Amino acid sequence: KDRSTNKQAREPTRTMRSSVLKVTTVAACAALALAPACSGFVLSKGLAPMTLRKAHVSKLSQSRVSPLLQPSSRRAASGLSAAHMTVPGYNIDLTGKVAFIAGVADSSGYGWAIAKQLANAGATIVVGTWPPVLGIFERGLKKGFGEDGQLLDGSQMKIDKIYPLDAMFSNPEEVPEDVLKNKRYAGLDGFDIQSCAEKVKADYGKVDILVHSLANGPEVTKPLLETSRHGYLSASSASAYSFVSMMQHFGPIMPKGGSAVSLTFIASERVVPGYGGGMSSAKAQLESDTRVLAWECGRKYGVRVNTISAGPLASRAATAIKKAEAGQRSFIDYCIDYNIANTPLPDPLYADDVGRAALGLSCELSSAITGVTQYVDNGMHAVGLSVDSLSFHEYISQQKGEPWDKWSPEYGFIKNGMEVPDFGQEKEEAVTAAPEEANGKVVEKETVAK
Repeated sequence: KDRSTNKQAREPTRTMRSSVLKVTTVAACAALALAPACSGFVLSKGLAPMTLRKAHVSKLSQSRVSPLLQPSSRRAASGLSAAHMTVPGYNIDLTGKVAFIAGVADSSGYGWAIAKQLANAGATIVVGTWPPVLGIFERGLKKGFGEDGQLLDGSQMKIDKIYPLDAMFSNPEEVPEDVLKNKRYAGLDGFDIQSCAEKVKADYGKVDILVHSLANGPEVTKPLLETSRHGYLSASSASAYSFVSMMQHFGPIMPKGGSAVSLTFIASERVVPGYGGGMSSAKAQLESDTRVLAWECGRKYGVRVNTISAGPLASRAATAIKKAEAGQRSFIDYCIDYNIANTPLPDPLYADDVGRAALGLSCELSSAITGVTQYVDNGMHAVGLSVDSLSFHEYISQQKGEPWDKWSPEYGFIKNGMEVPDFGQEKEEAVTAAPEEANGKVVEKETVAK
């Protein structure tokens, strides 16, 4: 055969190889984006100091390759010597990106942690805060949050601007008169989602990263069977529809390649007794909306939409669920113990774990990831049988040696130097304290104990 024929025959193969290379490169970047979510990932070695990034951003921008995805060899050629980099490899750089985080009101929650990790990567941070707590938050910022606000380079995180935001209202027409006259909203206007988006557009022109870190269920302490229509719909409005409304109004000012991230909870798909008032339904709705919004916003704006299913954290909002009496532990404290006892990674979950995951979903390393519910819970979502179960206690206590030494519910607490909760004895004594009725018949204490 002549050479021209051979060349034509080889051309489809070359095209296929090129396509495969592109797909595998994107997949590799996606895998790298998930690395910061691992509690074993040392972030300070994965991110260059902010001062270094800013000093060389102009040089990087002249390169054909994205500044974020600069290989070490290309960075060296651009004037970034390997000796000046924290580590050779990729450098997550969000310099020039504007991140709007809705639902930040203190330094204890996931919203703050996400803001801090985005700031570590150089993003400009602006937040939306619920008007009734806006003053308290502003005073806290003036005093400083100490280590909670410290970035990797030793500086304090700077919040460029705070906007009043009540996500229960999509536009000014929805704000009722009694709210406008409420003293907690005194002196504030434009705190609905539409007005807030317009203000951000006027001040910054765009939002590259949108974070929805807010939820509220006025009847969260009630079982679903006792939840009123008003309580149920309020939970849905504040916790799920607010994200839809934010995408409606912020989506048009998000550049192509932008990222939107929300926060959900395992109660959306598993029963979590005590997490009531329609909140589990609202989280399920949020996850479903994430998939639909990923389609619609991807096609309309070229924006990615994902949600993070985070494990329990003793934030101010979470602690408010079934507050404990003085000297007693709250509902969220028991949830945290349950996770440490039963997760594949038996460690406490920290806010920064979720912050790093959000950073990964917000940067170009995850440019092909959208419509995903990303679990950041030390693996709790994968567990089908809890090893600290009273029903399982007798069996677990009989197991010795490998692998059960590390499978026991106590292992995570011992490993982390924490006080070990009582997983069996006191519970068993409580059960055997009095006869119980089973199917109308009195059952002896010994039978109940068994």
